[in-house]
Amino acid sequence: MTYGIRDPHGASRSVAYLMLAGAPFVFVTCLVTHPPAIVLLPVAVTCVFLAVGGWLCWARPHVLPGFTWLIVPILCAALITGLNLVTHDASTGAQLFYLWPALYSANFLSRRLIYLCLAAVSAGGAITVFSVGADTAGADWTAMVLAVTMIVVVVYTLRERADKLRRVLEGQALADPLTGLANRRSFDDELARAGAGAIRAGTPLALVTIDLDHFKAINDTWGHAIGDRALQAVGAAMGAVARDEDLAARLGGDEFVMLLHADQTGALRVAEALRTAVGEISTLPGGPPSLSIGIAVLPDDADTVEGLVAASDAALYEAKTNGRDRIACLALPLS
Repeated sequence: MTYGIRDPHGASRSVAYLMLAGAPFVFVTCLVTHPPAIVLLPVAVTCVFLAVGGWLCWARPHVLPGFTWLIVPILCAALITGLNLVTHDASTGAQLFYLWPALYSANFLSRRLIYLCLAAVSAGGAITVFSVGADTAGADWTAMVLAVTMIVVVVYTLRERADKLRRVLEGQALADPLTGLANRRSFDDELARAGAGAIRAGTPLALVTIDLDHFKAINDTWGHAIGDRALQAVGAAMGAVARDEDLAARLGGDEFVMLLHADQTGALRVAEALRTAVGEISTLPGGPPSLSIGIAVLPDDADTVEGLVAASDAALYEAKTNGRDRIACLALPLS
């Protein structure tokens, strides 16, 4: 993510909270504590802008251009600087408002935009403290920049750790723990997405359903540990023959599927490659397992994803009833 927003919904909500809370705060602090008429117009305009902008960010974030969430911390830093200059306030309390754009960028933006935001905050703080002319301007500005930078580093580090943990958990939720292939949940999601895309574009989508022949006999003869090794070996073979755009999944037990962006000829080619790869397995005491495979293609064999699943299951049943250890495409069984 060189230039991008990490969580658009969270970013829009964060901006909305700030602006809706900022409108009355600016009104009270600027007009009540600094009543001279000279600040009336800019403060009134600022309050209206904050209120309207906050409502848009809350209720209609989609009407705002995408780059809004990228530049908002820079605009916020500029707004804080302007209000501090209007009110001649360079106190610690006034400088603390720079924490919002810094925290926003650390939580939602890329590293380069974080650097840009820190530069804007540092520049705004410098303009304020040196314009007001406090005796401790240099020390105050340095302390503010260091504090904001350290907070940003901590928040960004925590964000990276949280993102890494989320990716690990997502991977675990979508992967079969035994074989490392996609699990049923992942397959169902991809089938719905790919099926809709194939129907819309008119391109073929093949579903290959695979069963290990006599898997119960493997478990009964050699034990469940060898049965697990057989499943892992078949899963590894599926991963080896699948292309990057294809999906190989274990649905449970000895049932596997492959979702291929291919027509029947391409699906048959992959299925034959899988049988060859499984036939070369030499690490199992009972020899390589045989496979029964059923193939169906959208839109040739079905016009919906539900129909595609039913057609592939019917082809698998045909392969089993015709002697197992073979591939079947509905009415076209192949040994």
